[in-house]
Amino acid sequence: MIYNNKTNNNHRQINQLLLKYLLFLSRFCLKKMLTKSSPISTQSNLFHSELFSQLDVKDPLIQLANTINWTVFDDAFEQHYSQDNGRPSKPIRLMVGLLLLKQLENLSDERVVLQFKRNPYYQYFCGYSNYMLGMPCNTTELVHFRKRIGVKGFNLIFKMSVALHGKQAQESTVLIDTTVQEKNITYPTDAKLAIKIINRLNKLAKRHGIQQRRTYVKEVKNCRLSIRHFRHVKKRAKAKSFNTP
Repeated sequence: MIYNNKTNNNHRQINQLLLKYLLFLSRFCLKKMLTKSSPISTQSNLFHSELFSQLDVKDPLIQLANTINWTVFDDAFEQHYSQDNGRPSKPIRLMVGLLLLKQLENLSDERVVLQFKRNPYYQYFCGYSNYMLGMPCNTTELVHFRKRIGVKGFNLIFKMSVALHGKQAQESTVLIDTTVQEKNITYPTDAKLAIKIINRLNKLAKRHGIQQRRTYVKEVKNCRLSIRHFRHVKKRAKAKSFNTP
């Protein structure tokens, strides 16, 4: 029995060491090595078709791609990547460009990846100088990238988009649909307004010394007590009758 206990303890220690080693390897393999975004080259290539020479330079996506300072995102997001360990990651410009196209065109992750394959303007916007036949990345990589940059990363992208448009991004008027917005109005409205008017007139008459033949104080009190008990569904019709002349 003593020998068996010793062997069991040795096996447990070996298993614990193996688990720690596997966890270390998994963390090491899950790290992604930073891939710098290469600038778009306008030089001709004999083996690949150049996108810049075949696209319309006046297209809004081309002009927007040439206006955005993409190095800002590289400098801001490189802290989330490893410099020399792990599997090479997708370029930061590709991931940021896909997120911008997703918001501009109101697309899902699956649709924006598919449209990237079909649309050469999308590929130029994301930093590709040659036409790419395959998918740029998996849709799950967009999810991981959003989690990696966090809220600060999204705020940086939003500030950059606002800075590009300047004053044009500021709306002079804002239209808000309030059909489903809660309103600070109690029911029934007309009856309560009538009660407030009667009380206000009685105070004014008393202040200026005006003698009234009838003040309707008792009627107001009875009306208020009646309205309090008409919140039930069956008594709403009777409560509405107070609002009708």
